[in-house]
Amino acid sequence: MTAPDAAADAASDPASAPLPPAPSRHILARGAVIATAAVFGLTYSLSAPLVAFGLAQRGLSEALIGVNAAMHAVGVLVTAMLLPRIVARLGARGVIIGSVVLSALTLMAFPAMPLVWLWFPLRLLLGMAAEALFVTSETWINALSTEATRARAMAAYTAALSVGLALGPLILSLVGSGGMLPYAIGAGVCLLAALFIASPRVPAPHFDEPTVDSPVHYLRLAPLALTATALNAAIETAGLSFLALYAIGLGWGEEDATRLMSVMMVGAILLQLPIGWLGDVMDRRRLVILLAVISAVGAAVWPLALGHEVATYALLFIWGGAFVGIYTIMITIVGARFKGGDLVGIYAVGGLFWGLGALVGPLGAGLAMQFHVHGLAIFAAVACGLFAFAAWRLRSES
Repeated sequence: MTAPDAAADAASDPASAPLPPAPSRHILARGAVIATAAVFGLTYSLSAPLVAFGLAQRGLSEALIGVNAAMHAVGVLVTAMLLPRIVARLGARGVIIGSVVLSALTLMAFPAMPLVWLWFPLRLLLGMAAEALFVTSETWINALSTEATRARAMAAYTAALSVGLALGPLILSLVGSGGMLPYAIGAGVCLLAALFIASPRVPAPHFDEPTVDSPVHYLRLAPLALTATALNAAIETAGLSFLALYAIGLGWGEEDATRLMSVMMVGAILLQLPIGWLGDVMDRRRLVILLAVISAVGAAVWPLALGHEVATYALLFIWGGAFVGIYTIMITIVGARFKGGDLVGIYAVGGLFWGLGALVGPLGAGLAMQFHVHGLAIFAAVACGLFAFAAWRLRSES
């Protein structure tokens, strides 16, 4: 038995402090968290542009496409505050497997629904499943982390999340957005993950129920971390829904425009580990402010870079890493400061704020794009700039 293993299991169930799993089972548990995070990213990154293209082909306006994307956020909001108690009573494994299977079935239902209005409740179901995966996986990876390497562990988690987010656009760039195939590929990946997580060799932690139900309580505990969650959701959902359409409007082909999202996600994946290393060796608050400033400036120069292919790829690669790094370091700060019921409660409210961000992001970006050709870039730059200012003002949180 190792000390890190004991600490991890004690964090997952401080009341009973069970013996840690064998090293191989501990590795399998980390693999389960990675699979869960990747599926969470995949279901959104595949469905967001795929549904957006489908609705655009049916003649819906950008504003209505934004409303459909916001239904994902409504699903998150419906689920957020109930989930911690559901997980505590039904178990992490059962909730995750059920959510992954629901994601697979919902993806397959989209092309089978000829009536466009039915795509709105389907998007809501995806949001409900995503919230379960989001909260459960974040709490799980924190239970497996130790303080000495917490930022690197969280970086590995967000890198896995970004892998899932990158797979969606990659699948679309390879097979296109037409027909049943892209939906079937996404559903197949979900089912494979469910089989892995269902293995009895994967030890699932026990999660305590939150001690307080009020979201205001947790907002007071971690205002900047919850704001970072909302920012992450707002920009990611807006980008996944509109980045390809934005590039197409500037003259890029559909396949090349879709590939831009993959470039951005590759940067988010590869740059998380060095950012995580920085988070373990330097002041995390200052690192968050620096990453937010880089993200704001980077988004502001999108309009200049998009006229040049190489500059666009380089900028989106760096921007993706810096922007996702904000979230990586903020959840590291939360994991270091809070334990037990407070930690579960913050993560649950984090899901609520993710839903709020995912609701505001597509709506705000869609409206901005209707008023200005570079509306998406303006929206992202302003949002990141405001967060950088808030991080500077609330620097005592870290």
